[in-house]
Amino acid sequence: MTSTVQHPAHRQAFLGGLLLAIVGAVFFSAKAIVAKLMYRYQVDAVMVITLRMVFAFPMFFAVAIWKSRTNPPLARADYLRITVLGLMGYYLSSFLDFLGLQYISAGLERLILFLTPSFVMLIAFLFFKRRVGWIEWAALLVSYFGTVLVLMHDLNTGGSNVMLGSALVLGSAFTYSIYLISSGELVRRVGAVRLVAYAMCVSSVACVIQFFILRSPGELFTQVAGVYQLSLFNSVFCTVLPVFLTMVAVERIGAPTAAQAGLVGPVSTLFMGAVLLDEPITSIQLTGTALVLAGMWLLSRKKV
Repeated sequence: MTSTVQHPAHRQAFLGGLLLAIVGAVFFSAKAIVAKLMYRYQVDAVMVITLRMVFAFPMFFAVAIWKSRTNPPLARADYLRITVLGLMGYYLSSFLDFLGLQYISAGLERLILFLTPSFVMLIAFLFFKRRVGWIEWAALLVSYFGTVLVLMHDLNTGGSNVMLGSALVLGSAFTYSIYLISSGELVRRVGAVRLVAYAMCVSSVACVIQFFILRSPGELFTQVAGVYQLSLFNSVFCTVLPVFLTMVAVERIGAPTAAQAGLVGPVSTLFMGAVLLDEPITSIQLTGTALVLAGMWLLSRKKV
């Protein structure tokens, strides 16, 4: 009788966690759409990432203060590692991503970023001697073939800067994969919420410093209303909210299932790009997207 009563509750909790993971993936993927909309106001990647982090900083700082008061203090070495990870995983990776979005479609950007798990696998194989099975190699080849297919399509239709933009976004995926590998032990000791909050604060400070070096401070206050509105949306709904939605989802349904729910990200970006940016959807793009999703699905199943 106990299991009969509990089963619907467990199922409801699972479905709720799955919904949170899907919503988080869609909102996080939407940052590419928001960035492309901001570029229509003649702003560049420096302005986009700075305003994003300026608006997001108070929310992450509040979480950081809360965690610092409710958790044991960290060692100085941990603060140093968090600083390095914040600069690598959230500052450099995000900056390269927004730079690349100036030259490529939102759909291609999302596909390239979705290769991050494969980079994690390759780094673990090359530097940590992790064994990789044939299913994982097959998943790698399928997903890379899908990305190359879309890339070749965009090269023929998007101009000469597509390769540059793709290389920048590829650098973003690679730097973020290094962050994921390097943060493994720290996440277990510090906690995921605390680590993300601290690392995001570091990234925010780095973005502001970069802006003051490259731009006049007054430019932050002279943008049109649409830039600030999109930046606020980018900060709340495409940065802070998906981070915590994904964390709650992982806690409820586990990382492998949450990763599989994230497969909706590239698909949502493709269709949001068509509706909001008038980016065409072709059979080649759909085929390439399906191949990337199939490859990442195989990888996520292997981890289970």
